[in-house]
Parts: sequence; C-alpha cells; structure tokens
Amino acid sequence: MKFLVDAQLPRRLAVLLSEAGHDAVHTSDFLLGNRTTDHQIAMRADREDRVVVTKDRDFWVSHVLRGSPRSLLIIATGNITNAALLELCTAHLCEIVPLLKTCAVVEMGRDRLVGHTDSETDGQR
Repeated sequence: MKFLVDAQLPRRLAVLLSEAGHDAVHTSDFLLGNRTTDHQIAMRADREDRVVVTKDRDFWVSHVLRGSPRSLLIIATGNITNAALLELCTAHLCEIVPLLKTCAVVEMGRDRLVGHTDSETDGQR
C-alpha cells in the first residue's frame, strides 16, 4: 500500500510504514516540505494513489465535500507521544491495511479502529 504522511505526524511513521513493506513518503520529503498545503497533499496523494495519514480532520471534510483525498487514515488519538503512536500503528497495521482496501476513511484511536465507506459519508454531502 502507498502512504503519504502529513506534517504533524513524525517522519519516523513513514519510515515504519516503509520498513513494513509499504511505499511511504512524508511531507518533509517534498520540495516545500512541511509547508506543502493540504490541497497540494491531497492532489499528490490522489495522483500517486496514496492514503493520506493525518491528524488533521480538514482532510476528511475535503474528502466528503470534494472527494479528495480519496483515501485517509485519520489518527484520532489526541495528544500522544511519538513512541506511543508508532507502537499503536505497529500493533494495528495488519488490521489497517485490509480496512483501507474496502473503506475510504479509517480512524485509529487509542482503543478503536473504525472504517468508513463512501456510502456512509454520501449523506453528509
């Protein structure tokens, strides 16, 4: 699976995803780095068929209203240390990947993993 990790998440998350066999990039790898706009991130993710990994719920609003980005992993943990976030992602990656194949948006909290299909969000448009 291909991932694009947003600026407010640690670059180490992209490394972890890569080490797990996925194609992952972090916004810090881009020409504008972490100043890359949300619109530019969504466009690049869609063009490269990547899942945007973010804490920023604005991406979900954009997904519902514009259909872009097409696929999201929302980190809904609140404040969490980088080490705890990486541990949580490692523990749930084997569940996250299959969910992302069938759900447009996946939310990961400290104690839950929820997949949302586009048909669930269509009524919100």
